[in-house]
Amino acid sequence: MPRDRAFDSIIVGAGSAGCVLANRLSADPERSVLLIEAGGKDRNPLFRLPMLMGRLFHSGIYNWRYHTEPVPSLGGRALYWPRGKVLGGSSTINGMIYVRGNRHDYDRWAQMGLGGWSYDDLLPAFCRSEGHVERDGAYHGTGGELTVCRARGANPLFDVFVEAGRQAGWPVNDDFNGAEQQGFGRYDFTIRRGKRCSTSAAFLRPIRHRRNLAIATGCLVRRVVLDGGRATGVEVAEGSATRTIHAEREVILCAGTVNSPQLLMLSGIGPGEELKRHGIPVVHELPGVGRNLQDHVDCVLAYACTKPVTLYRDLRADRMIRSVAEGMLFGRGVATTFPYEAGAFLKSRADLLAADIQVHFMPALEKTANAPVEDTHGFSLRVGPLNPESRGWIGLRSADPAVPPLIQPNYLQSDADCRTTIAGIRMIRDVIGQPAFAAYRGRELAPGGDMQSDKELTAWLRANAMTTFHPVGTCRMGWDPMAVVDARLAVHGIAGLRVADASVMPVIVSGNTNAPAIMIGEKAAEFIRGAAPAVDAPSEENRE
Repeated sequence: MPRDRAFDSIIVGAGSAGCVLANRLSADPERSVLLIEAGGKDRNPLFRLPMLMGRLFHSGIYNWRYHTEPVPSLGGRALYWPRGKVLGGSSTINGMIYVRGNRHDYDRWAQMGLGGWSYDDLLPAFCRSEGHVERDGAYHGTGGELTVCRARGANPLFDVFVEAGRQAGWPVNDDFNGAEQQGFGRYDFTIRRGKRCSTSAAFLRPIRHRRNLAIATGCLVRRVVLDGGRATGVEVAEGSATRTIHAEREVILCAGTVNSPQLLMLSGIGPGEELKRHGIPVVHELPGVGRNLQDHVDCVLAYACTKPVTLYRDLRADRMIRSVAEGMLFGRGVATTFPYEAGAFLKSRADLLAADIQVHFMPALEKTANAPVEDTHGFSLRVGPLNPESRGWIGLRSADPAVPPLIQPNYLQSDADCRTTIAGIRMIRDVIGQPAFAAYRGRELAPGGDMQSDKELTAWLRANAMTTFHPVGTCRMGWDPMAVVDARLAVHGIAGLRVADASVMPVIVSGNTNAPAIMIGEKAAEFIRGAAPAVDAPSEENRE
C-alpha cells in the first residue's frame, strides 16, 4: 500500500467494473489512481482453465463465501453465495458466459428517468470493451481488451438441444447479443486461447506498469471518510494497522452488490434506524441503501442419457488430469471449455415484448439443491425467470467491517416467479420430448416424471431452487427517495462519491450479469472523465 500519498481517484474493489475503471481513468497520465482490493492477486493457475470454475466457486482463498439468511419462501433454507475476493472479482471465478441482456432491459431504465442508459446509449460502451475474435458488425466490438469467443465444445448433445428447440417451434439464435435475444443457441464466452479472460487479465494486467496507477491487494476498506458532506478518502485496514488515504477528487465504490451497500452503511450513509442499531453515527440518511436486492433464481432439471456421449467420461479423475495438462500447455481440450455452453431465452407468454425465461444446458449431471443425482451419464438444464418480482435486502450484522453482512434475497417470495419457472419447466419438458432427443433421452431424474401438477412442482421448486449468482440492485440508480445514486452514479447528497458496479442496476437485466457490470465500469469512466453529457433529474411527469 502506498504511504503518505494522496490520489486523485480511489477505486474500492478490483472486480468486473473496478478493473475497467482503473484502466480507463489511469489512461490520463495527469490523474493518479489507487485501486484497492480486499483479496489477493490472481496468480493461481487454476484461474486460467474454464472447466475448473466449480473448484474456484467453493474455494475459501479467493472467495468471500457468503451465505444468505434462511429464506422463508424456500422452506427456511440458507443458500451459498460465492463472490470473488481477488483481482478481477467474480470475473475470476465465474462461468465466463458473455450475455448483455436485451434492448428492452435498458430502454426500461431510460423510461425510469435515467437518461443516457437506453440500449442505443449503452451499445457503444459494450462494444468498446469487447474484443470478439469471431463476430463483428453493428452489435460487436473487435478491438476491446476483453476477449470474447463463440462456444468451443464439441459434445454432440449441444447440437441435439438446439435442434430439439427448433423442433418444438422455437427460433434458432446464432447470437444472443445480436438483434434478437429469443431462441435456442450457444453462448459466447470470455475465453482467450482456451484460458479465462477475467477483467484483471483483460484490463489490469496490461497496464500495471503505469506510473500513475497503484494497486493495493489484501487491504480491507473499513469506511469512506466524509467531511462536511464530501468524501475525502478511505480508512483502510492493512494487517493490524489502520490508516486513512486521501482522495483529491473522488472515491468510487466498485465493491459489488454485497459490499458496496455494506461499506456505505459502515460510513454512516444508509437507513438511519439500521445505522443507529449498530452504533454508527448517521452522516447522511439514504433509506434505499441495501434495499432492492434482485437475483436470478433457477432450478435444475436432470435426465439420464441412454448413450455414453456426455461429459461424464471426461470428468473422471484420470482424464481430467490429462485435460488440465493439455489445457495449460496448449490451450485446448475439454478443460478449456465451460460445460453449460448451450442455452435458450424463451417467452412464457406470446404477448411478452422479450424473453422472461433463461435456460442453460449441460451434457452432464449437476448436483441438485438437496441431493446428488446419480453418478452416471446424463444431462442437466437450469431453468429460471429473467425478470423476478421478488425483492430482498442487504443489512449490517455488525459495525465491524470484517463481519459478513446479512443477505436476505427472498427468492420466490412472489408467486409470479414460481409460475414463470414452472412454465419454463413445462416448456423444457416439451423440448426434451422432441425427436432430436429420442436416441439419448432416459428417465427424468429431477424433478421426476411423477411431478406434474402445479402444486407438486411448486413444492419441489421451493425445496430445490438455487441462485444463478447474479445479485444486483442494492445501490440503485434513480431520483426517488429510495434511490442511492443518480444517473451519473453519484451518491445522492454526498459530493465526491460514486458507486459503479452491478448494485446500481434499478432492475435486473435479462441474462448473466458480468458483461453489464463491465459496461457500468465503462459508463462510470465516461462520467468521471467528462466524455458523457450531464444528466438532469426528470420532471415529475416524466418519472415512472
